[in-house]
Amino acid sequence: MRLYFERLGEGPPAYFFLHGFLGSGDNWRSIARGLEIGGTFYLIDARNHGRSPHASTHRYPDMAQDLLELMESEALSQAHLLGHSMGGKTAMYVALHFPQQVSSLVVVDIAPRSYARGHDDLLEALSAVNLNVSRREEVEQQLAGRISDTAVRLFILKNLVRNEKGQFQWRINLSVLRQEYEYVLAEVEGPPYEGPVLFIKGEYSLYIRPSDEEHIYRLFPKAIVETIPKAGHWVHAENPMALLAVLRRFWKLCLE
Repeated sequence: MRLYFERLGEGPPAYFFLHGFLGSGDNWRSIARGLEIGGTFYLIDARNHGRSPHASTHRYPDMAQDLLELMESEALSQAHLLGHSMGGKTAMYVALHFPQQVSSLVVVDIAPRSYARGHDDLLEALSAVNLNVSRREEVEQQLAGRISDTAVRLFILKNLVRNEKGQFQWRINLSVLRQEYEYVLAEVEGPPYEGPVLFIKGEYSLYIRPSDEEHIYRLFPKAIVETIPKAGHWVHAENPMALLAVLRRFWKLCLE
C-alpha cells in the first residue's frame, strides 16, 4: 500500500512520525518543524486515516508492512521511528520484527500491553452523524450532543472533508476502524529490540503505568522512560517545548 506522507527537510537521516488513532500525519508538523535538526521528516498517514488508502484490515503487521514499503519506495535502508499511541504500537512492531530497518525508536504515551476499549462511544457518535448537511457547524452541533469535550470535537472534525460532489464525508475508514478496533488495542510482542529506545509519557496520563515498565524493559532492554510535565496523552499538543527538548537530546545521542 502506498501511504500518503508529507516530507519536510532533506538529506539523511530519515525520521518517520506516526500518528495515533483517528489522527493524521499533520498532527506532528509543528514538532517536526520545531526540532531544528538535520534530516528528512516524513509525516505519515496510516492506512484508513488521512489521505492514505483505505483497506479491509487495520492490524499492526499490516501497518508495519506499509511502512516497509514506504522505506523501499524512498530508497531508505533505515529510519528513526516516532509513534504516538496507535502509531507507537506500529513503531514498536516494526522495531521488534524488522530491527535492521530501525535506527532508533521513540514511543509517545503508549505501552506494548493490550488496552481496554475506550473509543466505542466516540466511534458510535461518528457513525450516527447525518452528513447530509450544508455546513460544518451542523456536523459539530450533532457531535456536541454526544461529545462534550470541545478539543476532542475539533480533533475529530479534522477528519471531515467534502467529496468531489461537495458532500461531506469522513476521511477515515470508519466502518473498518470500528470492525478492527480490538486489533488497535492489542498487545505488541516480538523478540527484544536492542537499539536505542525512548518512551515518553505525559505527567497526567495513565497510558503508561509503573507496572508497564517491566514489560517495556523486557522487549526494549535499552529503553529510557521520560515524563513530560504538565501534559496528558496529547503530549505533543499540551507541552510541545518540553517534548522538543527531550527529542533533540535523544536523537543527538543516537547520532553520536
